Parts: sequence; C-alpha cells; structure tokens
Amino acid sequence: QVQLVESGGGLVQPGGSLRLSCAASVSIFSINAMGWYRQAPGKERELVALITRRGSTNYADSVKGRFTISRDNAKNTVYLQMNSLKPEDTAVYYCNAVRATTAEAFYPEVWGQGTLVTVSL
Repeated sequence: QVQLVESGGGLVQPGGSLRLSCAASVSIFSINAMGWYRQAPGKERELVALITRRGSTNYADSVKGRFTISRDNAKNTVYLQMNSLKPEDTAVYYCNAVRATTAEAFYPEVWGQGTLVTVSL
C-alpha cells in the first residue's frame, strides 16, 4: 500500500515562501506524473501543479509563475516551492500521482492529512 506524507506547511505572511515536501513510501521512478492538489474550506480539491518523469510541468493559472514543482526520484520525494504567497493560496495541500487524461488522483484511497498552508498577516 502506497503512503504519501506531506510536510512543510505553516503560517506565512503574504509575499512569503514555503517549500512543501511529499515523501512516498514506494519508488516514484516509474510514475509518469506526480502532482500537488489543494483544498480550501468550502472548496473542491483542485490540481495546482504536476511534473512528469521527463520533467515537463503544468500549473494552474492561479499559481503559474509563483510555484515550482520538482521531483527527486532517488529520494522518492516531490516538492512544491511556493513563492509570493497570497491569502487565496490558503488551503490544505496534498500530493498524489496524477492520471494524465483526467487530472484525477491515481491513488484516491491514500489521501492523507495533507499539510496546511495559511497565508495571513
């Protein structure tokens, strides 16, 4: 059973930065697309960034230019560098493999606690 553990969230002021980490219990070497999702209170979970095995990336328009997703296959870890944070970025952030055709999570059964990012003065 794959386990995905997110960390790195916290309280940050607008304009600040955070780096999130997602540690996988299994190798991600063969997984094509890994991504970060977020869910704000009262909102549906949305995909905000993904990265393929070849290093191709895609971002939601709301975070483009501010967030950078990366992966270290040797460490079985995916990262999300978040810069110029805005209050509207406040959400619980989750990682998962991404189905390329639908943007759905590949492992919907392993949604965990995520890591909370709060952007506020």
